[in-house]
Amino acid sequence: MFPRLPATIIPLMKHVLILFLLSSFVITSCGSSSNSSASVSPSKYIENKGSDTIVNLALAWAEKYQSGHPGFRISVTGGGSGTGMAALINNTVDIVNASRRIKQEEIDEAKKNGVEPVEFIVARDAIAVIVNPKNPVNELTLQQLSDIYSGKYTNWLEVGGEDRPIVRLSRETNSGTHVYFLETVLRLGNKEDKTLFSTDTLLLPSSEGIISEVRQNPNALGYDGLGYVPDDLKTIAIAKEEGGAFVLPSISTVNDKTYPIARDLYMYTNGEPTGVVREYLDWILSAEAQQIVAELGFVPVK
Repeated sequence: MFPRLPATIIPLMKHVLILFLLSSFVITSCGSSSNSSASVSPSKYIENKGSDTIVNLALAWAEKYQSGHPGFRISVTGGGSGTGMAALINNTVDIVNASRRIKQEEIDEAKKNGVEPVEFIVARDAIAVIVNPKNPVNELTLQQLSDIYSGKYTNWLEVGGEDRPIVRLSRETNSGTHVYFLETVLRLGNKEDKTLFSTDTLLLPSSEGIISEVRQNPNALGYDGLGYVPDDLKTIAIAKEEGGAFVLPSISTVNDKTYPIARDLYMYTNGEPTGVVREYLDWILSAEAQQIVAELGFVPVK
């Protein structure tokens, strides 16, 4: 049995115990505060969303930039130019990637939300028209492409090929590449033209989907950004008009404007960018970043 403590000792022990507990609480709180500050210390973060055409290039840029800038984080996602524009309009993204220029109605919608879109041309791209290597067709005019995709021509025999049905492949309507191909090829650049894709055109959600289908189907006809086209598929030479020169897509034919299906690639911000977003965009337009553009099969702007 423990000895009974004198009554005068008990209040003193209670006082010592209270002091000990208070000291422990202060030490624990200080330690917790220190750890919390470290975990929420400000980091440099950019959210980048939009075009599937640009997504591989944007990922390569982000990886390179982050490797030389510790603590800098860049989130890159695709989903299509339309998805990016919706995020810009709603002001839920720092930088939007787009393979087409922003539409006037998107600018109007953005301004209603207090968003002022600012445009940057960050690279250029050729849209390559591709077929299976077993397809003997090597050349097409823009008019022939328009007639194929609008449904006027349905058999490869009608454009110098074999007696086989044409399987039309396109990116889905949310894609900036789809919109550009519609305006430049099907409508031949005529803003008054209302020509649409044939209803039996197979709409695919990604560049990889078009590549895979063309690889498997000798009757397929597709289009894709030049940087996505692998060596095992055939690229068709395109003439702007009947009797004109047939030209294959390349960096040089985009720069000298002889390849007729080429476009600028864009990034958009809400207002003139500042801080880390400005620093990153300045780097994208630098020689180092533009070298990555060329390595991935796109066309540098500088």
